[in-house]
Amino acid sequence: MIYIYNDFGGTHTTSLAAAYHLRLLKPGKLTKEEILSVPYFNQLRKKDTGHIFYHGTDEEGNSVYTIGRRNSKYVVPALTDLSGILLNRYGQKEKIIISNTSPTVPPTMTAGGFFSRELGIDWIGVPLLVKGAKQCHGLIQHLVEETKSVATTSSEQVVVLENKKYQYKMGKKDIFWK
Repeated sequence: MIYIYNDFGGTHTTSLAAAYHLRLLKPGKLTKEEILSVPYFNQLRKKDTGHIFYHGTDEEGNSVYTIGRRNSKYVVPALTDLSGILLNRYGQKEKIIISNTSPTVPPTMTAGGFFSRELGIDWIGVPLLVKGAKQCHGLIQHLVEETKSVATTSSEQVVVLENKKYQYKMGKKDIFWK
């Protein structure tokens, strides 16, 4: 199986999702050091958009990748079509799971990404990114587990998970799917 996590920039929630998927991060609260040590976290630039980054192989031998798609609504359909073409052309029985992590992004992380990646003002952006990662880490863990669950139960060879918007409840720890 091949997992591809995608979002706007491909460097924050996707990197955290890949790290949780590969068990580089343990469930529970994250420290600033853990967040900033995640491979590719806050390291990709606009020029990296559309490039697929390999993060590793999980405990079941599945490859885990990430991609940033910016505002393009064409990246995921193109990935889906290309996956189908390659699987059919080469007679592979592989499954490819394309999972959107964008719904887990809190406003704090959006602001942090803008300051750090777009404006290059890390002294403002990085603390906001760390705060945002601490806010959404539970959502990302849940998304990864849901992604793995759908992957094992789906009969489709190429599965696209849009992961509908999460419902945030201010001041509460409960997480709900919309």
